[in-house]
Amino acid sequence: MGASESSLSSSPNLADEITTVSERSEGVDPILERLKSLKITTPILTSPPAESSLTDILVRKPTSSSLPGTLNPKVLLELFSLYRDWQEEKAKNISQKQGEIENRIELVDALAVKLLQRFNYSVSAMKTTSGHLSEGGNWGAKGKVN
Repeated sequence: MGASESSLSSSPNLADEITTVSERSEGVDPILERLKSLKITTPILTSPPAESSLTDILVRKPTSSSLPGTLNPKVLLELFSLYRDWQEEKAKNISQKQGEIENRIELVDALAVKLLQRFNYSVSAMKTTSGHLSEGGNWGAKGKVN
């Protein structure tokens, strides 16, 4: 199956003509493949026997379930199993993300400590320089004063 596109050429020099271009998709459409892989399963709800008359309804024996439809136990078990697997996968993903966040927090903490150390060193250097400048000390400059 290919996609077709038609266009109308409307240049003043040429007569109007329709050009059809056909393209064939090289890749496989993942949605189409997923649709093809779907299988028909048994229904989740099974309906109770249908009553054909008012007498059948009135004389009917009560069933073990008061629901209008009963659940197939195998299907219900499969649903719970799928739900449990989904929960375990989500918990695993959350744990993995939590570990990544903890690692990032440790990294940021280490960088903050390093930055604080550099800041304290800079403050110390500025205090020392300020002290030397306020004393008016000779910084090794040998100049003549006239």
